[in-house]
Amino acid sequence: METILIVDDEKNYPFVLSAVLEEEGYNTITASNGVEALEKIKAHDIDLVLTDIKMPGMDGMALMSHIKAHNPDIPIIIMTAHGTVERGEEAVKKGAHSYIFKPFQNEQLILSVKIALNMYQVIRQNKRLQNELQSRYHFGNLIGKSKNMQEIFKTIQKVAPTNASILIEGESGTGKELVAKSIHFNSSRRDAPFVAVNCSALAENLLESELFGHEKGAFTGASTLKKGRFEISENGTLFLDEIGELSMNLQVKLLRVLQERSFERVGGIHPHPLDARLITATNKTLSHEMKEGRFREDLFYRLNVVHFSLPPLRNRYEDIPLLAVHFLEKYTKENKTKHPVTKIDQDVLRLFYEHEWPGNIRELENVIERAVILSNNDTIKTSDLPGDLRGKHEKTFNPDDISIQTSLPETLALIEKNLIERALSRANYVQANAAKSLGIKKSLLHYKIKTYQISIGSKN
Repeated sequence: METILIVDDEKNYPFVLSAVLEEEGYNTITASNGVEALEKIKAHDIDLVLTDIKMPGMDGMALMSHIKAHNPDIPIIIMTAHGTVERGEEAVKKGAHSYIFKPFQNEQLILSVKIALNMYQVIRQNKRLQNELQSRYHFGNLIGKSKNMQEIFKTIQKVAPTNASILIEGESGTGKELVAKSIHFNSSRRDAPFVAVNCSALAENLLESELFGHEKGAFTGASTLKKGRFEISENGTLFLDEIGELSMNLQVKLLRVLQERSFERVGGIHPHPLDARLITATNKTLSHEMKEGRFREDLFYRLNVVHFSLPPLRNRYEDIPLLAVHFLEKYTKENKTKHPVTKIDQDVLRLFYEHEWPGNIRELENVIERAVILSNNDTIKTSDLPGDLRGKHEKTFNPDDISIQTSLPETLALIEKNLIERALSRANYVQANAAKSLGIKKSLLHYKIKTYQISIGSKN
């Protein structure tokens, strides 16, 4: 239950506001002046401050300045009379979440409070995720709290100290090279080179020379001796990405290297011992390629001593906030933007959950990098997202679409219904969790679901 501090020197206002907000399920604390309010903040865990702007002694502006100096994330709503609109706008510029005019309708107050608390919840969630990133949900640069990622972390811990060959399968952008690097840097070979080769990036004759090296004069243009990647990775790890693209000729040569634990440079006759761990990766299913005759069965079993199958991002949605916060921190540090971007709007996270992510983690990383560069404030908004993501947002509920003929109570009811539907969707239709995110009691949520005839969907 969120706690709201109400600060006003008028005797009746705190009492009335407390009654309204407690009816909505909030806990309230009152103070009659700024000094008393600061003492209450020290003594209680406050989620929102609702303060009058005109008070004797320390006014609302001075109070806000003190609060922001020590608790910058706490949202503050300024209450102001119509004659002090300018001061309300000034307060927002200096850090207030919003301001409302006295006298105001209860519905207007409740809506303002809900919006501010929802924003505060996102801020706290981001900070919690940042802490989690530093603890149990990462393995090197790999990040994830989903069950399948936790299993991958456990397997890495088991196989890293060994010399077993590793095969990593997964769609493009799922982090196959990160897994390979995690294995290398958690092994006894960590101080030796980690050498990566993309087998699909070079023609067959160039790839052979790249892997095995060549002797001087081995072919036209071979004016000097060249060491290959097998030789360069001595005592370390050789990572062959897109292994499924190897020609049958190179598959035979690679199999021979693995069997004999030695190789010869192109144009050479002297064998060189192989002392490198081999990790391979592919976005294909090699067992299928093998059955279709495009990949050698004997090579497959040589490579597939330990197998990793990386899940696409669409199958690990619980990891999206962790990954998003990780990339937010990374690109905020790398890009010197006018406004340091430290937060992600709740609507953005909702859209992330709805997106299919065909480009997987790499696509999410690109989206965050772009948003950090384009954002005009400290929070990534839906307007900072690419068109395919932003378009989904534009099709959602928009209060501006409501007819001007609609009465205020009807308008507020539409907005409240939309907020409830969104909360239910984010909570996977677990009503207790949705009620908590909205800051209301479960019984009240159940009543409003019936009142608005909201479909409660189905849990995944």
